[in-house]
Amino acid sequence: MTATPGMSRWLWLSLIVVVLDQVSKQLVVSSFMLYEVLELLPQFNLTLAYNEGAAFSFLSDQPGWQRWFLSGVAAVATLVMILWLRGLKQHERLSAIALALIVGGAVGNLIDRLLFGHVIDFLDVHIGQHHWPAFNVADSAISIGVAIMLYEILFSGGEQKATD
Repeated sequence: MTATPGMSRWLWLSLIVVVLDQVSKQLVVSSFMLYEVLELLPQFNLTLAYNEGAAFSFLSDQPGWQRWFLSGVAAVATLVMILWLRGLKQHERLSAIALALIVGGAVGNLIDRLLFGHVIDFLDVHIGQHHWPAFNVADSAISIGVAIMLYEILFSGGEQKATD
């Protein structure tokens, strides 16, 4: 039995996410000092921050083992999602887009973690003094991908109708 690439053709979207993520991070790192703030809008700043943990700085206070643990989790999750993507049917485009976004985001943050030991964050949304944890392009792609998957589950019953 030969393997078919299925919807893996959507990995171009993952590549775009990785490139946008890495370029934007390097622009910020080369232009900002750590925690320097540039207000762009009343509720939106650029602020260079490093996250040694996972989402919302989970595990960031640990002595360093989390770098390798979180890298391993990201690598395994990425592989699983690529295999899942390859198995999708032609009509499952929305799932393919969601998975491609999540893969791109996971790889973008994995690159940071492997190269630097932390993830580079710089997007800072806030209301008054209440700040959402800083995030990046990769995090945004992951969030959008997850939102698309949730939309599919909630509003299409988890099944897509064939349109091909």
